[in-house]
Amino acid sequence: MMTATPTKTPRPTTPSVADDPRWARIVARDKTADGHLWYSVSTTGVYCRPSCPSRIASPKNVQLHDSLESAMATGFRPCKRCKPDQPSIHADGANEEIRFAVGQTSLGAILVASSTKGVASVLLGDDPDPLVRKLQDRFPNARLIGADRDYENLVARVVGFVETPGSGLNLPVDVRGTAFQRRVWQALQAIPLGRKVTYAEVARRIGSPKAVRAVAGACAANNLAVAIPCHRVVRTDGSLSGYAWGVERKRVLLDREASQCR
Repeated sequence: MMTATPTKTPRPTTPSVADDPRWARIVARDKTADGHLWYSVSTTGVYCRPSCPSRIASPKNVQLHDSLESAMATGFRPCKRCKPDQPSIHADGANEEIRFAVGQTSLGAILVASSTKGVASVLLGDDPDPLVRKLQDRFPNARLIGADRDYENLVARVVGFVETPGSGLNLPVDVRGTAFQRRVWQALQAIPLGRKVTYAEVARRIGSPKAVRAVAGACAANNLAVAIPCHRVVRTDGSLSGYAWGVERKRVLLDREASQCR
């Protein structure tokens, strides 16, 4: 009598740091992430800030941290080159007033914030409170002002675009980033509604064909969801990844745009 060979239960796979959109910001040495993101390296026993000039570690040896306390809890020492335990020199919002309001979309909560120059943040998430905290972290020295009815009308326009992309979205924006990031974001704004391009194609369009990872980092650093359409950038094989507000939201946005351009 033959006995059945027991089937092996597959082990759950651990998400790779390389697939986390925050990793792209580290690869790009994104200074705007300093003070909001840290990473520790098990092989060297140090933790760093994203803009650290040291050689990029292998992601398999890296752990990402959203707070300095979390990085320090590893027991590793602070990097002597980037001094991650010291205040970041990149502090946004000094002597500024930032107006903001939170709305609701079919994709979850949305926060829109503006300076006197234009819309400075459009953030998507599951709940309003984390979005407000992200805004506070990004503009720690600004005076944040809860919006009045006029400003809520602007938020309604952004919500309308999320739900019906064909309606268009033409807003003055206050774009803040490095020179490289600005080049990438400008290229993203030129991608037509309903179209997709690859990270490699964006790199070629800005004249830096070898900077594919840095382009991915600039997309991950985008704080203007839908206004700067980083969701229209995909991998070379067409698959979706690296969207700061979740791959499923990216999929829905692309599907909606495609359906309205048929």
